[in-house]
Amino acid sequence: MMLKYFITSCRRIPVVGKHSRKIQSGSWSTANLLALGGEDKILTISNSEGDTLRTTPLRGEPSDIQFSEMKQDERAMSENTVSLIVAKKTLFLYNLNDPENPIELAFENRYGTIVTYKWYGDGYILLGFSAGYFVVISTHLKEIGQELFQAKNHRDVLNDIAISTSLSKAASCGDNFIKIHELTNLKESYAVVTVDDERGLDWLEWSDDGQLLAVASPAGNIHVYLTKLPVLGGSHTTRVAFLTSLLEVTVTNIVEKERPVTVSVDVEPTFLGVGPYHLVVGMNNRAWIYTLGEDSAMLLRDREYLGTITSVRVNADYASVLYEGKIQFHLLEGETGEDEEREARLFPDPDHADMHITDHALTADFLVYSTDTGGLFFFFIEDWQMVGDYRHTAEIASIYAEPSGRRIVLVDSKGEGYLYNPVNDDLLEVPQFPGSCHGCLWENSPSDRHVFTLFDEKQLYTYIYHQEHIKGHHLELIGVTKFPTSQVPLLLYNGEVTLQTASGKTVPLILSSHEMEANIHDYSHEQLRTALKKNISLRRFKDASAICQVLNNKQDWEDLGKGCLWCLNLELGMRVFRQLGDVGMVWSLQSLKDLEDPLLLSGHLAMFLNEFNLAQDLYLRSSSPVAALEMRRDLLHWDQALQLAKKLSPDQIPFISREYAQQLEFIGDYPGALTHYERGVVNIGGSEDHNAACKAGIARTALRCGDIRRGVNIAAEMNSRMLKRECAEILESKKQYSEAAVLYESGNLHEKAASLYIRLKNWNKVGQLLVNINSPKMHLQYAKAKESDGQYREAATYYESARDYESVIRLLLHNLNSPEEAVRIVRETKSVEGAKMVAKFFQKLGDYNSAIQFLVLSKCMDEAFQLARTHGKMELYAEILGSDATPEDYKSVALHFENERNHFLSGKFYYLSGVYPKAVKHLIRAAQSTSSEDSESIQMAIDVVAAANDDGLTRQLIDFLMGEVDGIPKDAKYLFRLYMAKSQYREAAKTAIIIAREEQNSGNYRHAHDVLLGMYGELQRQKLKIPADMSSALLLLHSYTLARLLVRKGDHLKAARMLIRVSNNISKFPARESH
Repeated sequence: MMLKYFITSCRRIPVVGKHSRKIQSGSWSTANLLALGGEDKILTISNSEGDTLRTTPLRGEPSDIQFSEMKQDERAMSENTVSLIVAKKTLFLYNLNDPENPIELAFENRYGTIVTYKWYGDGYILLGFSAGYFVVISTHLKEIGQELFQAKNHRDVLNDIAISTSLSKAASCGDNFIKIHELTNLKESYAVVTVDDERGLDWLEWSDDGQLLAVASPAGNIHVYLTKLPVLGGSHTTRVAFLTSLLEVTVTNIVEKERPVTVSVDVEPTFLGVGPYHLVVGMNNRAWIYTLGEDSAMLLRDREYLGTITSVRVNADYASVLYEGKIQFHLLEGETGEDEEREARLFPDPDHADMHITDHALTADFLVYSTDTGGLFFFFIEDWQMVGDYRHTAEIASIYAEPSGRRIVLVDSKGEGYLYNPVNDDLLEVPQFPGSCHGCLWENSPSDRHVFTLFDEKQLYTYIYHQEHIKGHHLELIGVTKFPTSQVPLLLYNGEVTLQTASGKTVPLILSSHEMEANIHDYSHEQLRTALKKNISLRRFKDASAICQVLNNKQDWEDLGKGCLWCLNLELGMRVFRQLGDVGMVWSLQSLKDLEDPLLLSGHLAMFLNEFNLAQDLYLRSSSPVAALEMRRDLLHWDQALQLAKKLSPDQIPFISREYAQQLEFIGDYPGALTHYERGVVNIGGSEDHNAACKAGIARTALRCGDIRRGVNIAAEMNSRMLKRECAEILESKKQYSEAAVLYESGNLHEKAASLYIRLKNWNKVGQLLVNINSPKMHLQYAKAKESDGQYREAATYYESARDYESVIRLLLHNLNSPEEAVRIVRETKSVEGAKMVAKFFQKLGDYNSAIQFLVLSKCMDEAFQLARTHGKMELYAEILGSDATPEDYKSVALHFENERNHFLSGKFYYLSGVYPKAVKHLIRAAQSTSSEDSESIQMAIDVVAAANDDGLTRQLIDFLMGEVDGIPKDAKYLFRLYMAKSQYREAAKTAIIIAREEQNSGNYRHAHDVLLGMYGELQRQKLKIPADMSSALLLLHSYTLARLLVRKGDHLKAARMLIRVSNNISKFPARESH
């Protein structure tokens, strides 16, 4: 039988009938379920009233029954699993939500029997076995049955295991030692503790906080071990004091690297305070005060207070001790009695006895404390009186003062943080304040006193306070840094946090916002950019500038420049933008240097940074709020501009309305644009242009909104050609063609008006307007209309104006019976289609000569060829053909003349068609058949050979010219022309000399002179050597020619000299020998 006893109601309920034999093990769940197991090998689960909910048989006697939560895909809301050991061999898992499928896990025989087991983490179980093995399994269905970790912790026997969730450690005992593991890394042993005076250990347990570990031996002895030190420490400027053992405190200067001072204390302290010259430690209501020397500490005195001490703060002379909502403020080195009033004081004073102090801070000059009513009070030590206070909206839970006392971080009962400045009573909310703030460290480096860090149990949050910033006094989160959960931050200096560990040591940690190498050349480009951002965030603009010099990237310089502007650093900002070559920005910043209003200055800079809402807010609070209106107008933010104008400058509303209306009209909001145009009209002198623009806008938008009459009337009244055109286009788009045409016409847009009148078939209007229109399109449309009305002469005139010559020719031939005029137009315009029509016309009349001519002109070569051949007009056709036909056309003509045995024309057209051998053949035959020495056939043959550039054809022609073909040598001039055509200048020169000699012998001196002079010039152009006999022959002929000219001019002396040269070679002038 089992008896249940309810403490709250003092009821006793006997529970019977659950088990037939002795109950061996049981366990309560958090949901008030009771699990029992007995010798009858049955597991029962009952509720708090004793009703049986579940019963399941077991294969052996149960032991060590526990409730826990089995690991599942979805996290359960309560303990859903009963676990127990069956016959010390298997682990039985009974899921309350799945009672039909219990799980029983067996293990290897070499492990021995199961001694005990513990649940931990997310459904993990740690088991200890008698053979010394230590095993971890998971209860997740996908992993069940698998051993996640296994180790033999003890050589002979393992008797117990224990887990500390606060330390995240597991311990096992067996033989005569204890083994401790980190739950996060079971493979490595955290510690091994040997109990030398015991032969075995059979039980161990952790304290709730994990600080103590107790172990018992079979001999009845209990051993208690300290597993971690209380993390207790404090700091003052760069000096820290921390607990290094239960009865020892170490004091050291982290920055100046002084020799640590070890202070042995009489009790385990629960609070600690350190100052520049003193250390205060204590517990309960008692404190011990030590003076600190260079390498030792001396107990000055101990003191008791009227309540349990919460905390103590120390400066050079005084200690502030907080206990039970009060502060005892007193001298550290004893009361001398000389000035009792300044030796000690109790806060709050008797007049405020109901006030409860929640926290305090002590600087060199001030004692600051907070109360549960939201009060923050400042006591000035030098004057020994209260000098200020601040009332917060909620209870202040804790305060952290900057070393000088000029700024204080306060945390209220709502969990919100603020930065308070007692000098100007300024309060700033701390952005992204940590959910549970455990403390605050102010930067002790003189150059970074504007930096502080808040911390919780896992992370440090670094903030920077901007006293000069576009946003005024401003707080900014610049970095978050993780640190080990078992460590506590003590000190912050130059971005390095000193952490106290649970083992009584200190370790440094660089904040993520300050983590930078000293040598920037060790960085990659990406690391340099990260360092640049950090330096800008910390306002270390000099270092940031050095990084920009290395990166030499425009975007990086711009980021630095913007950082300078945010912090109102105009001088450096100008240097940065000058480096970028941004002349406009440099000039703009230069113009702000002498601006005295900080809000106006900040507004301008915010505008430069595209922070327009911020700029407007700053402008409105400045001495020149109208700057906000000007900015919005410049940015085309018309809604905001109108709202500002109502308050700042109502007389600007009409002008802003007009500009706003123009923008609305542009984006298609015509009703809104019409409304603002109407608001824009004013009755002020000198606003004619403004009103004209508004009325024009009203006309356009009225038309867009369907008010046609109003829009047309306004447009007609306005003397603006552009407005009439715009309104007419709107009307045209709305298919209001009549009104649109009238506006086009009144705006002298005759072509547009005529186009609409044509659409309206108002031909009278069109005719009146065409005088002023040069557009062929308009003339063409009007000509078509006239033609349809049968007015052919007038239609032909306008077709000609429209350059539609085919239509003109068509009318002249078929309607006006004027073929001569049609022929004239075809010849003038070279119209192909017109030529076809004229050719067909003449062909019908039987005028084949004209028909062939116009067929060729119209490129109808095949028709012209057939017509010419049919009617024996091939020579006419060949004459008309000219040089515009295709090689095939020429070849057809050549074949025809070849069949007709007309060798000259056959050769000519073979030449034009590119068939050079046949061309040469026929031309030579033509030359043979003519008696003329200056044969056209020979000249054309020379042209063919030159074009063909064929040596065989050249030899063939030369043979003919030399008389090899017909035994009749031809005139040497043809050979000369051939050589010249072939660019064979040396041979041509020789031939020229022969020709010149023959002409000279015949008395044709002038011709001989021209031949030699031409050849001489050609050789010079080709940069060829001039033959001596050519030069001498030309010299004589030239002298002869000049002599005659000089005689005519009366220059007998020079003429005589020329004649002497000629007379000396008179034999070369046979025609003149008798003279």
